[in-house]
Amino acid sequence: MTYNRKNPLRELSEEERSWLERISRSQSEPAAHVIRAKEILYVAEGATYSKAARLAGRKSGDAVCHLVKRFNQEGLNAIQPRHGGGPRVKYGVTERERILREVRRQPEPEKDGTATWSLKTLCQALQKAPDGLPEVSEDTIHTVLQEAGFSWQQTRSWCETGQTVRKRKRGKVIVSDPDATAKKT
Repeated sequence: MTYNRKNPLRELSEEERSWLERISRSQSEPAAHVIRAKEILYVAEGATYSKAARLAGRKSGDAVCHLVKRFNQEGLNAIQPRHGGGPRVKYGVTERERILREVRRQPEPEKDGTATWSLKTLCQALQKAPDGLPEVSEDTIHTVLQEAGFSWQQTRSWCETGQTVRKRKRGKVIVSDPDATAKKT
């Protein structure tokens, strides 16, 4: 495939060329972007796919061929890497929000069988709910909660980081720390 140019690189516009040159010299861009920009520029200068790969520090001319084909279709977006393998993300934003909505809901002991949420009871509640997630696992719930800033407390319950319950004369009040995200990093 590297010797047979079925998909020759189309003519680069001045704007595309300037962006590719800027990316190829960048110190702050991801290395994959820099290498791909260099490969496209080498091919635009007349190098073969395998020579462009070698000049950019890679081995496969076939990969350059695929990159050129993708660049012809998508333009500068071809510099961005796609999904790199492994299973696709099964639970998107709406499913994650559904899990967080469930954990923030106060459990009803008669309905849910618990007074505080554990991973197992959360998993069972989400699987049984009509708008729930029938195939969700405890590991997925744990990952979503950790990413959202929840932590498992000694009181055997989940608590959002940066929030605490304080006793006041008028009852219990949830107090939030506005600098919680800054303190985490």
